[in-house]
Amino acid sequence: MTALADGPVAADATGAAPTVRWQRWALAVLLAATAALYLWNLSASGYGNTFYAAASQAGSQSWSAWFFGSLDAQNFITVDKPPASLWVTGLSVRLFGMNSWSVMAPQALMGVAAVAVLFCAVRRAFTDPNQGAVAGLLAGAVLAATPAATLMFRFNNPDALLVLLLTVAAYCLMRAASTASWRWLLLVGVVMGTAFLTKMMQGFLVLPGIGLAYVLVAPTSWAKRALHVLGAVAALIVAAGWWVLAVQLTPPNARPYIGGSTDNTVLDLALGYNGINRLLGHPREGTPLGDWGGSKSPMLGGRTGLHRLFTGEMSIEISWLIPVALFVVVFGMYLAVRRALSGGELCALLMWGTWLVMSGVVFSFMGGTVHPYYTVALAPAIAALVGIGAVWAWRRRSSWDGRCALAAMIVLAAISSADLLQYNAFGPVWLRWLIVALAAVSALGVLWPRPPVVALVAGCLAALAGTTMFSIATAATPHHGTIPTAIRQSTVTGAWMNDEGANTDLAKLLAATRTPWSAATNGSQSAAALEITSGTSVMAVGGWSGDPVPTLQQFIDDVHAGKISYYVEAGRGPNSPAVHGEVIRSTLHTASHTREIADWVAAHYPGTMIGGSTVYRLSSS
Repeated sequence: MTALADGPVAADATGAAPTVRWQRWALAVLLAATAALYLWNLSASGYGNTFYAAASQAGSQSWSAWFFGSLDAQNFITVDKPPASLWVTGLSVRLFGMNSWSVMAPQALMGVAAVAVLFCAVRRAFTDPNQGAVAGLLAGAVLAATPAATLMFRFNNPDALLVLLLTVAAYCLMRAASTASWRWLLLVGVVMGTAFLTKMMQGFLVLPGIGLAYVLVAPTSWAKRALHVLGAVAALIVAAGWWVLAVQLTPPNARPYIGGSTDNTVLDLALGYNGINRLLGHPREGTPLGDWGGSKSPMLGGRTGLHRLFTGEMSIEISWLIPVALFVVVFGMYLAVRRALSGGELCALLMWGTWLVMSGVVFSFMGGTVHPYYTVALAPAIAALVGIGAVWAWRRRSSWDGRCALAAMIVLAAISSADLLQYNAFGPVWLRWLIVALAAVSALGVLWPRPPVVALVAGCLAALAGTTMFSIATAATPHHGTIPTAIRQSTVTGAWMNDEGANTDLAKLLAATRTPWSAATNGSQSAAALEITSGTSVMAVGGWSGDPVPTLQQFIDDVHAGKISYYVEAGRGPNSPAVHGEVIRSTLHTASHTREIADWVAAHYPGTMIGGSTVYRLSSS
């Protein structure tokens, strides 16, 4: 009996289904391979994104900083995202100390967990355990081998936790829809609320698919479905709102400034900087160069339009199997019209298909800040659809439509892979032709009235070869900075300022201070680097995106009160653009009030060069 055979599974002499054993072993091998891909040589990336690494360090030093997601232990300002992902890495650093593994490993483990949860979610779509297991294993393999996933599960951005939570929500939805369980649907709301506390509005892109699937498939009355959905919405609001309410009820002088907001509120951060501004554009004055990724930035998100996912860096990270996933959506609709899908399979089609289309359209037409790695949120949907579609087609191999669907999926995957390998000049030329040739032979094999299993296996190899090799190459490439990319490393912000993190003399100087803030500096990026190397709190003047804190008078008051020992001006040193003239302010996107503070410091205190940085002594402490 093959793994994809129809019908019930026979039990062996012990009374246990033999398929259970091969499923467990196959899943164990998949998870072990995923762990190896995501954990191998992980420390080569150091602290990855030092912005979030510094916040993790701050959270390990102060429970208050951990709760609010502050960049520094003295709670001057938060990062520009909610703190859920920092809660994980902050606890890791508190337990294991500040090192590369304690910061980076949690994301890799989240990746392994996401593959396992996706397997479980996809398997539940099928009544036949063999078919469900094969679909789940294929889906897990595709997710693990997606370059965007490999990139983000080896990096300390919030996207790793976001993808895990979205996948868990999908699993809960499959459980809820199969029995009209309001309890499981409430869990969906709780998980989605936590996704909001991870990356705010981006997590909600999957809600239409989740809601549509439950409303149309759950085996209960329309009235009960509506009540269940309302209950899930209430759970979402509570899960997302408790932290927002806690921040709102805390007096501003007793908490950090909410980085990224214009009025020091989480709602403005969610609806403005991380909401409407992301969709429509309008970057704020003071936004770092590395965070400008709108419709006119081909190096980052590329120009808006349906082609965006298939060109530039986005194509490298996510588009390998998008054509196959879209084909599966159409094929699934055809099967649904012919009533060839079970309730679970229809639920999966509605959820994953809407997830893919809705998120893909938003990423394609976002006019504001968009980075290619955002597309990792598409990876679970693509992976699930590929796994489910392959099983649907093989199950119908005795009919012409099933065989044609199999051949189409194999050919689409191979052509997409060969094109992307050529576009990136990746690997030898013969590799692309080998993939195409193997796919062609496999496609012909599955078109026979009784296609052999070996043809399907060859087709899977051809389909996954390109994305797998690219993911391995991505894992072999160290990634640092604020805008990680698949194989190539890009960190635009850091290109315009000195590397304060490598200034050991300055780090020793700051480590010897006893003031609440060892130093102040212009911008979060430099503050983060100084915090990591010195282990002290550094005031990030202007935050990440030109935040209006502190005012000049507030800064002067803190200096006179002896709260800050030094001022370090990022971007003014022998390697900066200002060596032979003034700082290129428009290039650095320095906010006007930040410039006022720097000018006040320069006018009242003598500066000296320490390593490659201009440093002003503000206090004798």
